[in-house]
Amino acid sequence: MNEDGTSAFGRLLLWYRRATGMSQAELARVSGMSVRALRELERGRARAAQQRSTEALAEGLGLSGDEREEFLTTAQVYRRRGVSHGAEFLETSSLPPRVTDLVGRRDELERFHAEADAGGVVVLAGPPGVGKTALALTAADELAARFPDGCLAVDLRGMDEQPLPARAALERLLRALDVPAARVPAAEAEQSSLLRSLLRGRRVLLLLDNAADEAQVRPLLTVGRGCLTVVTCRHALAGLDGARWMRLEPLEGADAVGLLAAIAGADRIAVEPQAAAELAELCGNLPLAVRIVGNRLATRPRWSLDHQVKLLTDERTRLRSLAAGDLQMRSAFEMSYHRLARSAQAVFRRLAALPGADFGAELAAVATGVPAADVHAHLDELADASLLQTTSVPGRFQFHDLIRIFAAERHEAEEPRQERERLRDALLDHILDTATAAAGLFFPNVLHSGSFASRAAAAEWLEQEGTNWVAAQRAAAGLGRHRQVVDLAEAMHWYSDSRVYQRPWEQVFRLGAEAARALGSRRDEAVLLNFLGWAQYVCLDRNEEGLATHGEALSIAVEVGDRHEQAWAHAYMSMELLRLGRPSEALSHSREAAAISAEFEFFDIQMSARNGLGRVLHALGRYEEALEVHRALLDHMDRYGAETNKEVLRLLEGTTLENVGNCLAGLGEWRAAGKTYREARALQGAGGLEHADARIALSEGAVWREAGEYACARECLESALASFEGSFDRSSRERALAELALLPEGG
Repeated sequence: MNEDGTSAFGRLLLWYRRATGMSQAELARVSGMSVRALRELERGRARAAQQRSTEALAEGLGLSGDEREEFLTTAQVYRRRGVSHGAEFLETSSLPPRVTDLVGRRDELERFHAEADAGGVVVLAGPPGVGKTALALTAADELAARFPDGCLAVDLRGMDEQPLPARAALERLLRALDVPAARVPAAEAEQSSLLRSLLRGRRVLLLLDNAADEAQVRPLLTVGRGCLTVVTCRHALAGLDGARWMRLEPLEGADAVGLLAAIAGADRIAVEPQAAAELAELCGNLPLAVRIVGNRLATRPRWSLDHQVKLLTDERTRLRSLAAGDLQMRSAFEMSYHRLARSAQAVFRRLAALPGADFGAELAAVATGVPAADVHAHLDELADASLLQTTSVPGRFQFHDLIRIFAAERHEAEEPRQERERLRDALLDHILDTATAAAGLFFPNVLHSGSFASRAAAAEWLEQEGTNWVAAQRAAAGLGRHRQVVDLAEAMHWYSDSRVYQRPWEQVFRLGAEAARALGSRRDEAVLLNFLGWAQYVCLDRNEEGLATHGEALSIAVEVGDRHEQAWAHAYMSMELLRLGRPSEALSHSREAAAISAEFEFFDIQMSARNGLGRVLHALGRYEEALEVHRALLDHMDRYGAETNKEVLRLLEGTTLENVGNCLAGLGEWRAAGKTYREARALQGAGGLEHADARIALSEGAVWREAGEYACARECLESALASFEGSFDRSSRERALAELALLPEGG
């Protein structure tokens, strides 16, 4: 008997009667039982109704489906011969001890506190080693006082070769609730019904740790608001009805270092803070990996953290080093891997060949050899198994760093070398050829979109797969595929102009130049040295280095008689000399570039070379001459605009109008300059040169201040200031702040 004198069947009968709003008299009338008999049952003075009476009560209460089954099963259990009043519901706690050094996870614990009020089912999912059990046990310990009727836990052993059957788990729970072994039903369905009846109307927290799948969990789920069931699982268990999900991610970097300090000692971490941060990063901030490293350090007090960093730096031995006693990262991954179907295992390990940070179905299909129509299902399965992570972009996936290493190990161990190389070559060909084709659409003389639906689609592909084609070029260089490396680098010429800070252009063009040298192609070498010099001075602000690189490009171009690259080299050198404060030297190079460029198409190089000449003239204070150069270019663009694509035309018009604005500002024509800058901003943004907006907004704000248009000036300057970030923008930021300081208060 319970403290309130009721049995489990009596409580269940009372609960259902009150839920229907019926009085005892009303239920007695529809069921054919007496009011006295109902009263005896509800008060626990009778074990349970006979089968026919129980069926009549279920009919009268309108029960069907699972509720009817639960009601009949509970009555059957309590009618059994030789059993007295039924299982006593005892306050109980079968929770394992909580982890004492849990670090971080405050937001997740607060979420659990909120979930406790809602009751129901919460699934805590995440990759191997992320600390799901530790978090769940801590949450259960904190919430225990809010569940006065008990806290129960069962390890479902979901990663074992033979997970705990639902029937065995139910038997353990029923025994924990003090149901005698003789009273535990034999059938799983009856066990499940009895569990629900025992917990109905009570406040119990149930932790189902390390679940295998939905089929194992469903029979164990309780009902009602009073109980909270927490399920931890590597799989998402997306098939559960009515559940709520929490996705557990690796720790933040500072929290991972904090966990390392909690295990290995805070004083020890404080001595080598940089090495501690590197260790956390090498562990991918996974709590299990950090715990392993912490334990190794704690048991090896003479080891430095830097020594442990060196052990983990080599990816080929990192998983082997992440082991301490029976704690092993590789074992944690192997459990999840072996539970996959063979086809999913093959997809998982082959995805390790993808070179970039993330990927979608297109590259996954090429890397795995699985048709694109079928690869989606495999990616979803791996994500549900927490062996892949979804990104913020729908349809994109990524590996955790340690899981990628494990996948690469499986790829090498289980795939024949010939097959690995075949898939690798197909993947590199696809990435490099597609990237080269996409980037080529940004050349001024390309008027069609090729295999892409539009230039916008090509730009989206290049941005989305940026880490993949950059890494693929690096891999191709290592394999001696020089022609592909050169073709990709040369294709990026005009695309890179509008994405100055988005990619490692110095690396892209240096690899191209080295590949051209390996091919013995002096012409390609000159082209790519010009691109490399541009990256050095524009992207990295290394002007002297860029000047030297362009000097080398010029020498080669003269040697092979390449007038086109001679013009580009002179044009680039003039800009570098200008940045170095040597405008007179810059003028001779810019005049030479403009003269040679007349031998080529207007949008190919004339436009750029002559704009450079105008900029040098402006720097020399020859504003009228510079303005004449830039306005003549705008006239030519109107005349020859049909020879280039609209995106490049807008970009070049915007660049030229910015130069016109600079000249007008030099002449003191403030309002005309402001209007010109505003038009230039719109055109450069439409042409894809988003990074130019802040620069031009700063210039525009300065001329509106000179014109006395203080509101316009403040708007432009604050817009520019909000966009300036990082070391390259420091001087621009300081100028914007200085301009704002010159504005009158309230202006």
